[in-house]
Amino acid sequence: MSTTEQKQQTPTPAEIPFTTPEVMRHYVTDTGKILPRKYTHLSAKHQRAVTKTLKHARNMLLAQ
Repeated sequence: MSTTEQKQQTPTPAEIPFTTPEVMRHYVTDTGKILPRKYTHLSAKHQRAVTKTLKHARNMLLAQ
């Protein structure tokens, strides 16, 4: 008997939708600036994805 268990993984920063500002607050300062890689500990690829997603959310007036 084989069991197929699906592990629930947290989404990578590239997979986070721009409609969830509460998740995006981990990557933004109190004043709304995007945190650099030094503080987020993300890879360059994920940092670019977070930046793109945050700017998209800002344009849609969802994030500060």
